[in-house]
Amino acid sequence: MLLLDSHKTVHFDPTELRQTAITNALRGCQLFAGVPPQDLKNIAEIAISKPLEKGEYLFREGDHSFGFYIVQRGAINIHRVTAIGKEQTIYIFRAGESFAEGSLATDTGYPADARAVESSQVLLIQKAGFITLLKRQPELALRMLGAMSLHLRALVGQIQDLTTRDVETRLANWLVRRCPDRASQKPTSIMLTTTKRVLAAELGTCSETFSRTLGKFRELALIEVTGKNITVLSPVKLSELLNRNLGE
Repeated sequence: MLLLDSHKTVHFDPTELRQTAITNALRGCQLFAGVPPQDLKNIAEIAISKPLEKGEYLFREGDHSFGFYIVQRGAINIHRVTAIGKEQTIYIFRAGESFAEGSLATDTGYPADARAVESSQVLLIQKAGFITLLKRQPELALRMLGAMSLHLRALVGQIQDLTTRDVETRLANWLVRRCPDRASQKPTSIMLTTTKRVLAAELGTCSETFSRTLGKFRELALIEVTGKNITVLSPVKLSELLNRNLGE
């Protein structure tokens, strides 16, 4: 309730505010880029907001699929555990990104584990309601296919990084991609939005190797590290290192 003057007040409907927040989250998701407002409203009606504490699991591999998810805030680590008990990060999804869309087309359950790596909130787009909506509006599925293909390309690129490039190259690439001008000689500051341990997992390595690689970059006068802030002292020099490692 908002007081305007001594005679008038305006009452806000909590349900309407919640639906507006969900619609805005959908609008900011690449998966629903270009989807008309009415369609977003229809999707919002079958969405459920779920908060997660750091370390809390959203689902485990093989769990029954209730739908797919969109990250509203925080970060969700999608991973699998190998036969020897080692956790292998597949991807870390952040605000505006969607995951587990493939569960819409199968009844085998989720193919991996999902855990919040920081305090997070996600939207569950309920499977039954969404499939009903797609049957009623097949053009919505076509719009989504375009967005999902871009997402798939990004994942394929990451898999290529993890399987064909060493940690030094992966870290250099990660830093260079976050420099507004990779040809600049001026320092660029990058503030980590997560812990170094989580970033190490995202790059497919352990914390010790990640720290050693950061140390090597410091010795080469390529970066400075202060807490969660990494300063790329010369983006162009780091780009040259990356190009040499890639053989370009």
